[in-house]
Amino acid sequence: MTFSTNPSAPAQTPATRPRTSGTGTGTGSDFARLSQRISAAGLLERRPGYYTFRLGLVTALLAAGWVAFFALGDTWWQLAVAACLALIFGQIALAAHDLAHRQVFRRRRPSEIWGRLFGNLGIGMSYGWWMNKHTRHHANPNHEELDPDVAPDILVWSTAQARSSRGLSRFLGGHQAFLFFPLLTLEGFNLHVASVRALRSPSMKNRLLEGTLLFLHIAGFLSALFLVLSPGKAVAFLAVNQCLFGVYLGCTFAPNHKGMPTLTGDERPDFLRRQVLTSRNVRGGRLTDVMLGGLNYQIEHHLFPSMPTPHLRRAQVIVRDYCAEIGVPYHETGLIQSYREALAHLHRVGEPIRQQRSAS
Repeated sequence: MTFSTNPSAPAQTPATRPRTSGTGTGTGSDFARLSQRISAAGLLERRPGYYTFRLGLVTALLAAGWVAFFALGDTWWQLAVAACLALIFGQIALAAHDLAHRQVFRRRRPSEIWGRLFGNLGIGMSYGWWMNKHTRHHANPNHEELDPDVAPDILVWSTAQARSSRGLSRFLGGHQAFLFFPLLTLEGFNLHVASVRALRSPSMKNRLLEGTLLFLHIAGFLSALFLVLSPGKAVAFLAVNQCLFGVYLGCTFAPNHKGMPTLTGDERPDFLRRQVLTSRNVRGGRLTDVMLGGLNYQIEHHLFPSMPTPHLRRAQVIVRDYCAEIGVPYHETGLIQSYREALAHLHRVGEPIRQQRSAS
């Protein structure tokens, strides 16, 4: 096993290096003792009032956005509506994330029903595809062979990936830090493409339902644009909406793990260290909580995925103190600094590609 460290993240000492002995989540483990403290504080209890308000609010905002769209008609002011809807789409994606983790409902069936309504129908992102991908991420965060979020694709996440890169990732990898935010403008489109592609996978459950809801969103969205707007305005609306949606989602998820230590090989640290050492928290106030959907408490979220979002702020105090107590580094930084660390990491791991180009 290798545990690649990020120079900007807290250094590890022999006492805090990930352990693989005496691990697990059973009685007596470090995580079990932390979990007892969290449970005693009542932080795993459901918050039906909060989620009734939150889900109702994002639904009302989505409806208001489309009412404004149809009321304005064929005008360039629609680009402002496109931008507002991009933010609303991002909030709906964050709500679907909470539904997928059963933060809202304890049972699977209502979580899936509402998750597909918000994800597939609301924003055109397959709930089933995302659920499969995100579950694997949570099980093995920042593991280069097991976490799909750090699998080499357009970007590379380690020097080993850079050395073996081919095609587009090799072409872009040397300068990927400078291209990261521009590439996020394509992420909204990529989510739709990946969702449709996933319908061909035999592992996708309820493919007919998933596909029908995706088709209804895509058909309804495009029909509304081209029926109300002239072709040029419709294309501009689509571009502004989806590009800003992609940037918003990317800026929400990028601070969480990018630039934090990565794992390789068969061995893994125990559950608590696997989650804490690969995650980064982002400091901020209530506005940060709302805009990032609580994902700024990434360490607490990874330790307790089903914990309702409004409890994460209180849980942070307990988790941070406990990590200090057992000697596990707990990394927290400001939002801008989190992007600096992520971009610095991307630039650093692209060095082998730049060296190969300069040598040729």
